[in-house]
Amino acid sequence: MSATSIPPRPHRERAAPSPPPVARPPLAPARAAIGLTFDDGPDPVWTPRVLDALARHRARATFFVIAPRAANAPDVVGRILDEGHRIELHCHDHVRHTDRTEDAVARDTERALRQLERLGVRPRLWRAPWGVHASFSARVADRFGLRLVRWDADTHDWRGDSAAEMERAIAPDVEAGTVVLAHDGLGPGATRDGCAATVELIGRLAGDAHTRNLALLPLDHRGLPG
Repeated sequence: MSATSIPPRPHRERAAPSPPPVARPPLAPARAAIGLTFDDGPDPVWTPRVLDALARHRARATFFVIAPRAANAPDVVGRILDEGHRIELHCHDHVRHTDRTEDAVARDTERALRQLERLGVRPRLWRAPWGVHASFSARVADRFGLRLVRWDADTHDWRGDSAAEMERAIAPDVEAGTVVLAHDGLGPGATRDGCAATVELIGRLAGDAHTRNLALLPLDHRGLPG
């Protein structure tokens, strides 16, 4: 395909405080489910361990990837897809939209989508770096046929909290339809040296979900679990 453009489809620096959760659209999840999502991967060490944990607990998830990391880990990308998870867009360069011009964000998005398409991945969802949107972010999303999504419950796993601490912190926010943010890679601002606590958290969340008759499922095209 052309190396110059991707046509739109028809139809941590230290981490800043998390933005407020995005308002939920007036739609119900396709199933009674929680959407477990992972940013900043794939990581050649930690993403396979996250996948192992998901498989043990018969859970599926959504991975918002940094495109160059995906390009450097095609086998991990293939495994994510083969095991029934979804891959969506995070970014090429992990920079807040508010720190860039609209043209720069559009170029970053196009570059990332081009890399992912070479891996057989065509995202429909887009989580911006840090979850921060600029006034133009929605225009760029529309240009490339993407839907911007955020989250409802933030594990803050990048800080190095234990799995038990994270589980307690997000428990009040987790219910059917909740989108949970975690990380399978060490992104800008991370103050931990690995993702072991995130791997452990998967089992805890799966156990909690099971007791409440909830599934752990990828996000659909609307950005809702199911």
